[in-house]
Amino acid sequence: LLGTLLADPHKLKDTDNARRDLAKLGIRHELHLFEDGNKLMKAAADYTFSEANRRKFCRFIRSVKFPDGFASNMSKKVAQNDSCLLGLKSHDCHVIMQRLLPVGYMVEAQKQLVLILCKLERIFPPAFFDIMIHLVLHLPEEAILGGPVHMRWMYPFERYLKRLKDYVRNAAKPEGSIAEGYVVDEALTFCSRYFDDVETRFNRPDRNDDGMHPTRQLSVFESQCKPLGKQSYVELDNNDRDKAEFYILNNSPELEPYLNEHKQELHVRLREGCLNINEVHRTEFAGWFFEKIYTMHRMQAPEVTTELLALSSKTNMVVSSYPACIVNGVRFVTHDRDVRLRTQNSGVSVPRTGQEMFYGQLQQILEFSYLNGFSVVLFRCKWFKCDSKHMVTENNITSIDINGEAYKDDQFILASQAKQVFYVADPSRGPNWCVVQHVKHRSIWDITDDGLSDIDLLQHNSSSNFTLFVDLGNLQEINLLRRDQDVIPIVQPITNASRPVTDDSSFLNDADEIELSDEEDESVEEYADEETDAENDIDTEEDDDDRKRPIYGINISYSLSKNQFHSRLKFIYY
Repeated sequence: LLGTLLADPHKLKDTDNARRDLAKLGIRHELHLFEDGNKLMKAAADYTFSEANRRKFCRFIRSVKFPDGFASNMSKKVAQNDSCLLGLKSHDCHVIMQRLLPVGYMVEAQKQLVLILCKLERIFPPAFFDIMIHLVLHLPEEAILGGPVHMRWMYPFERYLKRLKDYVRNAAKPEGSIAEGYVVDEALTFCSRYFDDVETRFNRPDRNDDGMHPTRQLSVFESQCKPLGKQSYVELDNNDRDKAEFYILNNSPELEPYLNEHKQELHVRLREGCLNINEVHRTEFAGWFFEKIYTMHRMQAPEVTTELLALSSKTNMVVSSYPACIVNGVRFVTHDRDVRLRTQNSGVSVPRTGQEMFYGQLQQILEFSYLNGFSVVLFRCKWFKCDSKHMVTENNITSIDINGEAYKDDQFILASQAKQVFYVADPSRGPNWCVVQHVKHRSIWDITDDGLSDIDLLQHNSSSNFTLFVDLGNLQEINLLRRDQDVIPIVQPITNASRPVTDDSSFLNDADEIELSDEEDESVEEYADEETDAENDIDTEEDDDDRKRPIYGINISYSLSKNQFHSRLKFIYY
């Protein structure tokens, strides 16, 4: 598809032979090859990109940046003259089809794929319509019945079949080679689990491994990371420091009784219906919590632990800052550093009410230190506006305006709360609009704590419900030639222009049977007699139980050569 749209001479379906087929069928006369001197010329078709659109598409692919380990560097896949894509692997094509093409080239339409494909057959060359194009007819039904394709594709099985195929060392005994190789692999896998001082695929650290963090009684102290880059120190003002400390206290599930107790005291102390009770709670809770915990500590209350005592104290005035870090196997990079890299790891999101999300960019990675060596890592983010004017969700694709900023007084989140996203430019809405792309990292699973769930995993992620529509109008009036491009010369003389046609009826002809010599004829008969005697011996020796295997008859054809005859017998008896 990309090769045809970009007119890539190495990958397009609009080949010279396809144009000759059009002339043989007598259709689309404007796309026929024509003579120019001693050469054939091919006009540019209208279903290919113009030179300006081709460069625009290639620049869009070049500008896309993916998270670390998500995909390859797409900027290296674009030719230097922005004319085509080079060196795409199967995973690169999958990422382009699933992540990039739906962003800029999806159109609203009707659910008439059969009619649309029939109309497209009147425009595109016949060679374009292979089995993959026909697959479009079945994709909507499969998406409804099976859910997202990434939960039911065949890539894992195809990779495993390739692995089994590599076990074959004896082409005459493929099943035996696979069985032997599988047993050896299982034995080595079993033994490798006991090699502590040898690096294997089971103990090899991941690409973004943040190591093991100590288990804490308070969950906020488990918000840790593996810092990357040079450590620097930042001195926050009192306002930002108070906001960060209250966010840490307010997001501690173990402090829920203390939070409720302070709110009840405020309701009693303040008059009913006070609009500023939440603001008073935010500004006074830290001091109230400090006094209460230290009073309980002087009374030697058993519920006051070392962690609870450290959390009630103030943090240090100087905060550690890092340009990048790894949290739960995910790499995060601040936006200032991210703009200089070819990857994009600064996009963050956190859930809000329902299934809605907050989206933003990571600005700072801050580590707040407490007493007794405890610390909490916070992310300071720039949050985008998520109202209906600045964020639009259509067909399960969310576009957001990254120019607007919201929640300037609430910029902090715990590092353990952040989910990584990346943004792709949305050319259909404007320069400041981006499509939000969620990331599913390998070996990272969101496991719920509520035991069994009634959610159907295949249908949980709703598939896109957009419909396709192509208004082709009157096809008789469509000009299939592109007038803004010159004709393409074909380096081939006219004398070789015609393509020889092979008559399928002459493929198997009795007159072309191979005649065997007398010696070969006798050897073939002797070989057949030996095989027939072997069959009779097997029939007399086998029991008449259910495990008896039927013996298939063999029709000997003397039109085959001796080597072909032996190969046929080996294939049947293997």
